[in-house]
Amino acid sequence: MEDIKNPAAPPEARLHFLDYWRVIRIRKAIIITVFLITAIIATAVTFILPESFSSTARIKVENEGTIMPGFATQSAGQGGYDPYFIQTTFEIIQSELVLSNVVASQDLNAKWGKKYNNGEPFKTTESIDILKGQIALSPVRNTKLIAITVYSYDKNEACTLANAIALAYQQYRQNNSQQAASAGLDALTQNYLDESNRIQVAQSNVDELRRSLGIIDGNAQTPSATISEDQLKKYHDEMLEGELVYKQQLVELQALQSIAATNKTELRDVIPTMMPDSSLSSLLDQLHETERQLAKLKVDYSSNNVEVTRVQALQNELELQVEQRVDGIMDGLVAQVNSKKASLDQLTNQLETAKQQDLENALKNQPYYDERRKLEQLLEVHKLLYSKIKAESIDSTIPRTTQVEITDVAQPGKAPVKPNKPVNIALGLIFGLVMGLGLAFFIEYLDTSVKTIDDVERTFQAPVLGVIPQNIGYLLEEGTESKHAEAYRVLRTNLLFSRHDEKLNTIVVVSAGAGEGKSTTTINLATVFAQAGNRVLIVDSDLRRPTLHKLFKVANNLGLTNYLLKQNSVAEVVQTTPVSGLDFMASGRLPNSSMGILGSAQMKEMIAELKQRYDFIFFDSPPILGVSDASILASEVDLVMQVIQYRRYPQPMTIRAKQMIEKVGGNFVGLVLNNINMSQDEGYYYYSGYYHDYYYSKSADEQEEEAKTVVAPSDENDDGSGVKQKY
Repeated sequence: MEDIKNPAAPPEARLHFLDYWRVIRIRKAIIITVFLITAIIATAVTFILPESFSSTARIKVENEGTIMPGFATQSAGQGGYDPYFIQTTFEIIQSELVLSNVVASQDLNAKWGKKYNNGEPFKTTESIDILKGQIALSPVRNTKLIAITVYSYDKNEACTLANAIALAYQQYRQNNSQQAASAGLDALTQNYLDESNRIQVAQSNVDELRRSLGIIDGNAQTPSATISEDQLKKYHDEMLEGELVYKQQLVELQALQSIAATNKTELRDVIPTMMPDSSLSSLLDQLHETERQLAKLKVDYSSNNVEVTRVQALQNELELQVEQRVDGIMDGLVAQVNSKKASLDQLTNQLETAKQQDLENALKNQPYYDERRKLEQLLEVHKLLYSKIKAESIDSTIPRTTQVEITDVAQPGKAPVKPNKPVNIALGLIFGLVMGLGLAFFIEYLDTSVKTIDDVERTFQAPVLGVIPQNIGYLLEEGTESKHAEAYRVLRTNLLFSRHDEKLNTIVVVSAGAGEGKSTTTINLATVFAQAGNRVLIVDSDLRRPTLHKLFKVANNLGLTNYLLKQNSVAEVVQTTPVSGLDFMASGRLPNSSMGILGSAQMKEMIAELKQRYDFIFFDSPPILGVSDASILASEVDLVMQVIQYRRYPQPMTIRAKQMIEKVGGNFVGLVLNNINMSQDEGYYYYSGYYHDYYYSKSADEQEEEAKTVVAPSDENDDGSGVKQKY
């Protein structure tokens, strides 16, 4: 019971190629019908549609470029790549600017009014709309060519309109180019006149400023400087050199003055090293020599000695001369430094004065020179404008290469291009086939009934005991050698192997709905059991709509209900049949006041008694989803087998029937697929048809001859191989 409450998830279904082929075979009627209807409609429409001709004119289109080449970096017709040029051209060709000229030149308002508007002329916009519907524009790949194709029921009209559109667009581009060039030339002329007026005003301003400022050099563009560039550079170099010497002398002077402030004796020795002086050097040499002599005399004589006194006086005199010479050198150095400083100051003052004067002159005369430059710029532009106007005037008299060239003139079509009958019919056939297949698979998708054994076993999680072919008769009438008997023998074998105990011999055959073949299955299966030598009883327990008595051709006055109401015994309600070992118990008449007698204790006693009398008892029941009788029987008998008719009821309905059996505690052993079309579902062939082809394809004489042939072991072959021998 726990497995019933929590059933395992069914494995995922995967479609095989044969599944698609099976759907096609089953739904072939729908596919063929839709295919034929679509093909007939496509063919009829193709032949009904009026024939249409086409003519194509090709034009070469150049980019417009600039209007005035002289004032742009690119000349006309040599513009850069424009990714929108072709599409823009298409829109212009189909615009009112171009097509209105075509309508006017071909008088389409009147012509098409007579043809399409009961003689009333069309408006230009209406004719343009009609014409747009007949035009097809396409670029020629990797070229500057555009194909203009016009479709019409009249091939001459298609040719005329294609050429007229090409000519109208060419004329539009020429007029547009001429208007642009004329407008540009007018603009240049106006600019030239405006520049002439500005030049006159600028010239008057320049002359007035020259007179008022007293400027003589009227050709100079800037004021003349007081000091030239060369002189300024020379003065600048001299200043740098003088400043360097001045700083060097000033450093030396400051160093000597610092030494003199602390020790004059050291100063006299330092000056010769910094500023060589022959007189000072000579005096210092004499002084040093005198000092050596004096030192030598003081060693031998006293300070009062005449010679010592003389040398001492000489030393003093030399020291005075050295000091005077040092003071003179220092005074001279100071004078040099002051002189250099004065020279630098004078040169600096001269430069500053000259610069100040030049600045004043520049500020004073600058307006004149500014006006002078403006005048020259105006003259230059004026000259360019004059040259451009002359060039454009001359160029306008020379024939130009048009930007639109008609390369191919349209010719009348030799054969109609629409409708393309082979293509239309082929597309109709393909579309019809696709529609048929799509509808077939869509219907198959909506069909949730049982289709294959895999569907059953995957959905119901139960084994399939047997597969019964379509159009099966009653084995009671066909006999033991019926070609359909083998399907029920397979069912009998599988049913026997499904029993876990040989004592389980009461079987009820149920179905979800009416007409699934449970009664036929019950009779034929019981017949096969009886033919195998078993004692078999069929009980018609479908008290609502009993039918088995009609098949056995017996009356229904006496049967199951009579026993359950204790009116008759088992022996009195059981009837024999033409099949040896097979008995039948009809349903009997059911009183209105005894609807629940199948669940009575008398029913259980009867089942127990029948189990002792017969090897197998088969109960035919009403649909389990219709009334409660089938559920009651499922809970009382040993085994329950469910019959499912192929492609009849939705799967949820059959699943619900199985669940009801399990809920009442019935011992569900398996399913039987009934009414299988072997010619369409060849997958079932291996379940039922193979035996028929193998066994019944031989005549009776061949089967008898084959039965006399046995396989005996070979005396000469040790591996157990056999040879055929006849007895």
